[in-house]
Amino acid sequence: MINEVTQEQKNIDAFLAANSDKKVVVVQGLGFVGAVMSIVVANSDANEYAVIGVDLPNRKPVIDTLNNGEFPIHSTDAKVYEYFENARKRNTFYATSDNYAYTKADVVIVDINLDVAKEVGVDKKLEGYSVNMDGFKAAMHTIASRCKEDVLILVETTVPPGTSQKIVRPIFEEEFEKRGLAPTFKIGHSYERVMPGPGYVDSIKNFYRVFSGINEESADAVEKFLHTIITTDEYPLTRLGNTNATEMSKVLENSFRAMNIAFIQEWTEFAESAGVNLYEVVNAIRMRPTHQNIMRPGLGVGGYCLTKDPLLASWASQELFDSITLTQSEKAVSINDRMPLHTYKTITKHFGADLYGKKVLILGVSYLQNVGDTRYTPVELLYDKLEADGTEIVLHDPFVPQWVEKDMMIDGGDDAFDGAYDAVIIGTPHDIYVKDGKLDSFLSKSDNLVVFDSHGVIGDELRKKHTNHEFKIIGRGDV
Repeated sequence: MINEVTQEQKNIDAFLAANSDKKVVVVQGLGFVGAVMSIVVANSDANEYAVIGVDLPNRKPVIDTLNNGEFPIHSTDAKVYEYFENARKRNTFYATSDNYAYTKADVVIVDINLDVAKEVGVDKKLEGYSVNMDGFKAAMHTIASRCKEDVLILVETTVPPGTSQKIVRPIFEEEFEKRGLAPTFKIGHSYERVMPGPGYVDSIKNFYRVFSGINEESADAVEKFLHTIITTDEYPLTRLGNTNATEMSKVLENSFRAMNIAFIQEWTEFAESAGVNLYEVVNAIRMRPTHQNIMRPGLGVGGYCLTKDPLLASWASQELFDSITLTQSEKAVSINDRMPLHTYKTITKHFGADLYGKKVLILGVSYLQNVGDTRYTPVELLYDKLEADGTEIVLHDPFVPQWVEKDMMIDGGDDAFDGAYDAVIIGTPHDIYVKDGKLDSFLSKSDNLVVFDSHGVIGDELRKKHTNHEFKIIGRGDV
């Protein structure tokens, strides 16, 4: 029986026919990384790629949005919209949920999520975790059962070290054997360092890359491809010995940062007890070149990477290499997940046990300054604790019109500043609040507020200007 050609397959064929002089790049996954990676590749300097973004059928609204000329991710980076519009003008990008696209690919870039399931107790205490590779494996089978013989598979997803060699490669060998094909595929790994803020596009196109392959031929192919989409004359590529190394590089990079944050948390509490301004201490230490990346106090850790990558590394060490538990890395995640409790305890210490009926304005919901991203934001734990106490909470964030995880609309205008409050909490240090004067103006028309600054962005000048308000600054024992 001959399989009937669907309308979507005809659409894909028509798109490729209009780009018959180009190589075909399929990007698997159209989330925060894949969507922007797609349009960066579609804007290659030599205009040499036709890009098809593939996502699951349940992501049809995103696919339709892209094909209808709208980029589905809000960004403060104007380049995102410029690149998207240029890809549309070039007709070098198309989105679909049809796996037929993989049959046409010269290159497949893997940008799908690989999550860690945390087992948590009271107040997000980490009690265990698991890594389920089934979805990732299924995605690899989907590609391997359909792709060309000489395809290049470029894994950008943050994966446990050992994934390319111990999981991806065997799947392709298995599927190629079923198809009666020689194992002529090429598999490489080059992790993304995407930052969804004002430098969203540049974090892909104009930034350093580390890469490798499962063999020399694969690594060579990855290198050749990356040279066509990244400004490598200014940001040279770094080639590592094997995919285990590049996979380890990504999770070590993020684990180092996570551990640095966890490390400073206990010093934050020590400094407050000792009457010390930890920010001036950190600034003094940063004068030493070897210590310039020491972290500052904060509310907590959020985002997709630092909240899980140390656990991916420890899981890989134990499950894929029968080696040690990375206890310090796991502990860092545990500490960071619970960091917001320190700000919460600072609030309860001031008001006593009874927060019921207190009205609080939280400034900033996003996990990252000047970015609209609420994934695993530390504000969530603080919000949950205050809500459980019966606190009346008003949220403000100019970058987050909707808090998706809470299914809540967020005020980004001035209405939130018209009310009377018992306290104001800086949840995210967006420039608009302190640097651009929004908080200053609000304090000038308010009386007897308690301001909890969880990021140390309120300076002495602002604090001394508003002596009718009380200030509690995380990491400042001198205030």
